[in-house]
Amino acid sequence: MHARSGRTVRDLRRENRTAVLRRLYFDGPMSRLTLGPATGLSSGSVSNVVAELVAEGLVEEAGSVDSAGGRPRTLVRITPGSGFMIGVDIGETRIRIELFDLALTELARAELPLASSGPRTARYDVDLVVAHLREGIAEVLRTAEVPAERLLGVGVGVPGIVARTPEDGAVVHGQTVGWDAVPLERLLREHVELPASVPYWIDNGAKTLGQAEMWFGAGRGARSAVVVLFGSGVGACVVTDPMGPGRALEWGHLTVRVRGRRCRCGSQGCLEAYAGAEALLERWREAGGRPPEGADEETALTAMLAAAYPAEAGAAPDATALAVLEETAEFLGAGFADLINLFQPERILVGGWAGLQLGTRFLETVTGYAREYALRYPASRTGIGLGTLGPEAVTVGAALLPLVDFFAQGGRRPETEPTPPSPAWQTALRDRVST
Repeated sequence: MHARSGRTVRDLRRENRTAVLRRLYFDGPMSRLTLGPATGLSSGSVSNVVAELVAEGLVEEAGSVDSAGGRPRTLVRITPGSGFMIGVDIGETRIRIELFDLALTELARAELPLASSGPRTARYDVDLVVAHLREGIAEVLRTAEVPAERLLGVGVGVPGIVARTPEDGAVVHGQTVGWDAVPLERLLREHVELPASVPYWIDNGAKTLGQAEMWFGAGRGARSAVVVLFGSGVGACVVTDPMGPGRALEWGHLTVRVRGRRCRCGSQGCLEAYAGAEALLERWREAGGRPPEGADEETALTAMLAAAYPAEAGAAPDATALAVLEETAEFLGAGFADLINLFQPERILVGGWAGLQLGTRFLETVTGYAREYALRYPASRTGIGLGTLGPEAVTVGAALLPLVDFFAQGGRRPETEPTPPSPAWQTALRDRVST
């Protein structure tokens, strides 16, 4: 049966369910009476949809509120335990795997370290990464005692460009880590013990970071933003639709010095060759600094910052470390200026484990350089700040990928291969993000 618009009755029912779930997710608990104007649905449609969702266990009662002269109104909310998502961050020093319920409460976590020494390509050996994912996914499900059949999906943030093919699904091109067209989705389906109906959503880690910050972090309320991810390397995501997935930028491979330092991508003069944590520590070492022997990058960067900005009152800073960091601030400022001139965003947000460490020390200096190098008008309209979700933001954003699809399907569990979220779902959420 078709409605006049060409949509079927089934389409309309799914859209109504999506509208109710979306409002309850961001604004709940709510009464049936307030859900009507909030969703634009009639009171009868709201009652029918809520009744369906309660019967399926997706929605539950959550107390009541007094009404003006009438009976108390029953509140309803999404049932947190009615579905679960896994978010994965394939990072520079470790693979982090987290299990969340529908309220994005973390239920279990597994962290599996990657080698801190040796060739980068060996650290990111594909077989090793897939084995870590197999082990970590099984561990979080076992720890939280959640059956795999209850999963809405697994979201994975990866270093590199993600393409898709009909045969292999998500294929990762990660030049800096030695991944040349790695069919990661197919490998996970072959080696991770999950039901075939559980979808995988694999995307660039900067994009998943951007999704999390725009929905729940420092990007809330902005119509456009660039979210930058600092770790061993440098990446970014430009967001022009608050609820859209954003677009990954290989910002770290913008040339900032012709015939400059050799980057790990093989080119010369890339921003990443000066501003990534790996390059930053190499430059400190080359200048005569002494990073801790055998330490991983996070520990070594902490030591460098402590040397440059000593906590003890009156202690002299390490002049070498301070000089390298001050030069890095200027490179970053120039890189931010390029983002301002190209995209004119409302905000630039800094995330990633290295970005959060560095930002607390010299973000003000970086901002000064950005305003010096950028065009005055767009620079005056761009705020620069730190992300607020911490180093786990990539996994949170990855877990949102299956959640978006679940709501777009009206709360129906996946039975076939996932399809990209519809533009209607993104549009329906704009008003919530802008408030």
